[in-house]
Amino acid sequence: MNRVSGEPKSATRAAQSLTSGLYIVSTPIGNLRDITLRAIDTLNAADEILAEDTRVARRLLDAHDIRAKVSPYHDHNGAKRRPEIMQKLADGGVIALISDAGTPLVSDPGWKLARSALDEGHRVFPIPGASALLAGLVASGLPSDKFMFCGFLPAKTAARKKQAARLADIPATLVFYESGPRLAACLSDLAEMLGPDREAAVARELTKLFEETRRDTLANLAAHYTEHGHPKGEIVVLIGPPGEVEITEEVINAALTAALETVSLKQAAADIAAKYGVAKRDVYQRGLALKADMDG
Repeated sequence: MNRVSGEPKSATRAAQSLTSGLYIVSTPIGNLRDITLRAIDTLNAADEILAEDTRVARRLLDAHDIRAKVSPYHDHNGAKRRPEIMQKLADGGVIALISDAGTPLVSDPGWKLARSALDEGHRVFPIPGASALLAGLVASGLPSDKFMFCGFLPAKTAARKKQAARLADIPATLVFYESGPRLAACLSDLAEMLGPDREAAVARELTKLFEETRRDTLANLAAHYTEHGHPKGEIVVLIGPPGEVEITEEVINAALTAALETVSLKQAAADIAAKYGVAKRDVYQRGLALKADMDG
């Protein structure tokens, strides 16, 4: 295939101008009109479109009269399909990857395919578009100058609390994906580990008919979804950055307890002393007392 890269001026030209490579194409997260002209051109020009669920993909493609070949690519068949896809790229093919909704590779199995393509010397082209995490962020009213996407938290309470504790002091808005049935329990655990008064938002059904963004404290959001039951649809949970922390004995104890699960007392004391601006000797002595309590 003798193709040159460059922004196409029309769908007809697009079919003749795509360079061989893997095209990561963002798709709508709800409203089917939230697709870019470039995405439509790219999908029309692709030799093959890889999709998590071909039935979901077909609805989108039919809505925009895209007739390219579609085949499944997901966690269960990815290892088997990647060598075949790499060969098609080596032969000069134009392969497009889409997810069920939003930008592929974000909480999505496609990153292994993109990595394989790059490792074998093929080009990977991003075709930007809709993203639930960004849509949720701009609708949340929370600070957007610094944010951290954390994907899905663990399903089990103990693991979820442990991971939340590691994120508690990050000076940025935290963004999670969550399912409806787990939402209330997740918010309750986050309120316990990050603080009940931490500012937060729950955005769901973004760009769809019943789009909703609920803003409140973590404790109040947890209480709301516990009382009213789990909501339907795709959910984005956003938590504002922490405020100033008063350095109390309880704060030091909590930091030591979390740190001692992964590092030595000496290292924990050094890290916590540097973080909170307190004497390392005092933190170390506090840690000895904690260890004695735990051992006893």
